[in-house]
Amino acid sequence: MYLGEVCTATGERWELQLKGAGPTPFSRQADGRKVLRSSIREFLCSEAMFHLGVPTTRAGACVTSESTVVRDVFYDGNPKYEQCTVVLRIASTFIRFGSFEIFKSADEHTGRAGPSVGRNDIRVQLLDYVISSFYPEIQAAHASDRVQRNAAFFREVTRRTAWMVAEWQCVGFCHGVLNTDNMSILGLTIDYGPFGFLDRYDPDHVCNASDNTGRYAYSKQPEVCKWNLQKLAEALQPELPLELGEAILAEEFDVEFQRHYMEKMRRKLGLVQVELEEDRALVSKLLETMHLTGADFTNTFFLLSSFPVELESPGLAEFLARLMEQCASLEELRLAFRPQMDPRQLSMMLMLAQSNPQLFALMGTRAGIARELERVEQQSRLEQLSMAELQSRNQGHWADWLQAYRARLDKDLEGAGDATAWQAERVRVMHANNPKYVLRNYIAQNAIEAAERGDFSEVRRVLKLLENPYHCEAGAATDPEATEADGADGRQRSYSSKPPLWAAELCVT
Repeated sequence: MYLGEVCTATGERWELQLKGAGPTPFSRQADGRKVLRSSIREFLCSEAMFHLGVPTTRAGACVTSESTVVRDVFYDGNPKYEQCTVVLRIASTFIRFGSFEIFKSADEHTGRAGPSVGRNDIRVQLLDYVISSFYPEIQAAHASDRVQRNAAFFREVTRRTAWMVAEWQCVGFCHGVLNTDNMSILGLTIDYGPFGFLDRYDPDHVCNASDNTGRYAYSKQPEVCKWNLQKLAEALQPELPLELGEAILAEEFDVEFQRHYMEKMRRKLGLVQVELEEDRALVSKLLETMHLTGADFTNTFFLLSSFPVELESPGLAEFLARLMEQCASLEELRLAFRPQMDPRQLSMMLMLAQSNPQLFALMGTRAGIARELERVEQQSRLEQLSMAELQSRNQGHWADWLQAYRARLDKDLEGAGDATAWQAERVRVMHANNPKYVLRNYIAQNAIEAAERGDFSEVRRVLKLLENPYHCEAGAATDPEATEADGADGRQRSYSSKPPLWAAELCVT
């Protein structure tokens, strides 16, 4: 529900929007209400992303009531009553890629068309409003040439979107529902639903339990964002010729994404002096090592700032031991790779694949079956593995990468005049780019469960923590509260700890 716009004395524009305030004349069939659970997640995450430095909409307020609605959280036939809540969203604008798809002509597969198909006059009005209001420098530079103006606009949207998703990948953020209606025309993270931050690094991680095909998996986010930009280019024609929009997309997106991604990754690794082509392989090998060892994404990057750069440093053994603590245990891995299908169901699907491959292909389950077979195989290997063997294997993987990392740091040091100043700058940059705290699902869940009992103190505590996500060198006196209250596992733990085992069972839709 759009309340209006506030224009400040400095020229900023802020739209105010209520999410969950009930039905409007434009609502579909549902009740238009939002519940406490999803409202707290949106409120905390939009603020967390802002303080991480990721472009995002903001949350101004979260207000709950005694009213309730029935929700079937997991779509499993077990509905329950939940408290109604309203979130006040704030952004320069909430216009999305999908806003331009109301003019879409009939789809060749479904036959469905946008409600304003054929109304190019409205498309022109919408473009004029968006560019003049939010891209005034582009409007001023191309006032006499509409096609060039629209091309410059699409180019800037492409760049901002590439920059945004590069930031996501570097903090381990998974959006969960990246359709065109959840893509901001300003390159902001928008619509926080079944999102999640990576715990154990897995490039194929899917945070949305209802995303059965893994369309919006972590590693696929850049490509999905690029696909959505293609849909925006199609929606802008004829005001922007499609061939021109596609040329801009091909020219800008991959280059801009890789440029910003590598700039950020170099800062995360403390490479502050020189940029080398080999850095791409170093980052790729790091992520591969994290995947092979099941290392915690956030904590591993944060820990690297304490890596002893001296070749014979006595602190190396201690560092390696701390790094091993961030790797997945056998118990964690067995839980992560447990089969998801009944063995009889899997057997039937494999028989169908052999006996009637055409029908099997039509069912669209090929990727899911392949993932399930991989889980079964991985589970079998894990059953044969001892903890000592796992530790030894993990140490070998990390020793190899750390050797390459030290060699790269030596090259960086060569470009510095003062080794002490270089080390101080390296640590400063790493602390400014590797968060100690992110909104892990289990932290949000503990806050939600307390709030549902009427206690909002944990929500406030987590919010305070997320307002200062990066390491504070001044020490505990200025560091946010570092220990959470008793969680669902009945134990106290640091907010920056690896998640408890029960967190792997959390299901977000």
